[in-house]
Amino acid sequence: MGDNSAMNAPVPTDSLVIAGKTYSSRLLTGTGKFKDLEETRLATEAAGAQIVTVAIRRTNIGQIPGEPNLLDVLPPERFTILPNTAGCYTAEDAVRTCRLARELLDGHNLTKLEVLGDQKTLYPDVIQTLKAAELLVKDGFDVMVYTSDDPILAKRLEEIGCAAVMPLAAPIGSGLGIQNKYNLIEIIENAKVPIIVDAGVGTASDAAIAMELGCDGVLMNTAIAGARNPVLMAGAMRKAVEAGREAFLAGRIPRKRYASASSPLEGVIG
Repeated sequence: MGDNSAMNAPVPTDSLVIAGKTYSSRLLTGTGKFKDLEETRLATEAAGAQIVTVAIRRTNIGQIPGEPNLLDVLPPERFTILPNTAGCYTAEDAVRTCRLARELLDGHNLTKLEVLGDQKTLYPDVIQTLKAAELLVKDGFDVMVYTSDDPILAKRLEEIGCAAVMPLAAPIGSGLGIQNKYNLIEIIENAKVPIIVDAGVGTASDAAIAMELGCDGVLMNTAIAGARNPVLMAGAMRKAVEAGREAFLAGRIPRKRYASASSPLEGVIG
């Protein structure tokens, strides 16, 4: 009988480490744009997400007493809450928002920094982003930073001390998928911190491609919340991220311009 040990070999133990904390899930999800908090909870659970990002300027996590609180359905004991600075257009606004979040979350230092450049494309203002990142790192924050897919900028943000760098795949909410995989590969190959694709994913295959390129994770909101069935899409995204990561670890075959027989003729009897 043949040796099936290779077929049955377990996938290597593989974890995502951000700011010293270990996670088994590499799919990070947003909490906005769902029809209600119950759908938010169901989709988050279907995605298997352990890190959930929250727009402090749009979502109640305790700053508005008496109104529905996201933390009631996604408790910090079960999920790592990642407050973000969505809607900020200056470094000063972003830093102020992060400090508010830290106060609301009892000294929680992990934050997602995004400083936008304009309302139409929601592209990051990289000058303001750099400025805010420097201020936040000096203030003791663990900064996961949303940025363009510029490899030089990504390296600079890492050197500042950001805990993770999160380049866009395409504009926020566009669903266009990965538009410049060569820039992403350049960022990944030169990084010593986690690289997480943030923005632009539209469907499961986009998430799988990001992971196959070697990204450490994918963060998404609109692709799930805007789907016809958000909970079903969340499950699809979970499988896609897991499959893409396993494919990356397994190592794909080289691309060739010609066929290679699955069953070679050499050694055929007769």
